[in-house]
Amino acid sequence: MKTRLAILFQFIFIITFSPLRANPYPDQHYIISGPDSLLRDAETVYNIVKSPNGQCLQLVDSALTGYIVLRPQQAEEPFNRGLPSWNGSAPAQSSAFKVLMRFPYGSGWSSWLTVGFWKNNVWSNYGSTSFGDGYVDIDYVKLSQYKREWQFAVIFERKSLEYFSPTMHMLSFFTSDTRTTDNVDHTALLNDKPAAIFIPTTFYHQYSLDPAIGGSICSPTSVSMILRSYGIAVEPVQFARDTKDPYHGIFGVWPRVVQNSSEYGVTGYVTRYRSWSKAREVLAKGGRIAMSVGSPLYSGHLMMLAGFDDNGNPIVHDPAKSNGYGYKFNKLELGKSWFNKGGISYTFYLNDSTTSIVQTEPPGGTLPVEQRIIRNYPNPFNSRTVISFLVEKAGNITISVYNINGQKVATLLHKYLDVGTYTIPWDGTDHYGNRLGSGIYFALYKAENGQLDFIPLQLIK
Repeated sequence: MKTRLAILFQFIFIITFSPLRANPYPDQHYIISGPDSLLRDAETVYNIVKSPNGQCLQLVDSALTGYIVLRPQQAEEPFNRGLPSWNGSAPAQSSAFKVLMRFPYGSGWSSWLTVGFWKNNVWSNYGSTSFGDGYVDIDYVKLSQYKREWQFAVIFERKSLEYFSPTMHMLSFFTSDTRTTDNVDHTALLNDKPAAIFIPTTFYHQYSLDPAIGGSICSPTSVSMILRSYGIAVEPVQFARDTKDPYHGIFGVWPRVVQNSSEYGVTGYVTRYRSWSKAREVLAKGGRIAMSVGSPLYSGHLMMLAGFDDNGNPIVHDPAKSNGYGYKFNKLELGKSWFNKGGISYTFYLNDSTTSIVQTEPPGGTLPVEQRIIRNYPNPFNSRTVISFLVEKAGNITISVYNINGQKVATLLHKYLDVGTYTIPWDGTDHYGNRLGSGIYFALYKAENGQLDFIPLQLIK
């Protein structure tokens, strides 16, 4: 089975066109997903292997540092803007990975440019961010000359073999042409009226969360609402603090908040949208969108796209407003704020799914043979993991956690559920809320129809 988010054996490119009129300068989205694809497309690999669970790349057990250099990738169309992003994990304070890119320059290649890292900055030198034909504007590749090629490299590092290795399982690069943004047709956008849809969530007002940082955390607050819309437990202030870039000192680095979200069991990308209808298609498939907006509404801000009303007007969850839940701006002003900024966005899906978490029947109503009923991410985990599962037949569902001795330590769920995909978090505590010790545990899924499945959970401290 191949899903949009779990394609392991091919390099994907997606060219997006506006449904309103032909786009002579198309956006292009290139994704390398899964350890097999990353290794297959590698030019050089040093001290990097596929993880034991087969889900990501990591350092070999004996290595403190390693790297992977991918072969040059080629776009179908020339571009002069690029949005890199990635998904991985850095479970220890002193383990991290750094993502580098380079582009054709002169008769060869530019120097390697640092486009970001996760989680902590464990390097003494951040690295170069510019060359003769362009630069990295914190998180945004801006080129003065059109290019058709680029190359990725990822450096993995940990300060001690006692620390878990950082991991990586996806690289994304969304390319575009500034002429597309320069020629936005706002009349067509006003006439673009998608069908009604609405994504509910737990609303967070950024200024009420923590007065000390409230004015700076629109990006992580919007994404916290997105995670909550999937039923994923998240503490928004801690999520914001984890997102803060220790090098640039800001909370709004685009690929960094996307990366932080991937630690919670979603796959995310930094992307663009050129029409309301295209955004609505993503919401209808179970995706979520955070919009990066500017003038005339804000100088710079993020908000969650909640959907559209019966007249095709956009609805948002705006963390800057105390009454921002289900808020409706003037459509023309919101369109200018978003599309004049290039429609830059975060796009998320639940891992291994393009459908909504809530009561969504799987394709054909059955589970593919090669897909497990229950899974979790991240694993290993420290403070929390998210268990996702699929109910094929409505009935009573029980999810329990057992220790390695077969003793039940917690019951996470026991209730009647309709057919659909669901998630439930576990924070490593027992029936009574006591924190359990490090070790291997097992989550057991049991359905009323007798269906059983289980997964190991590795809790670390």
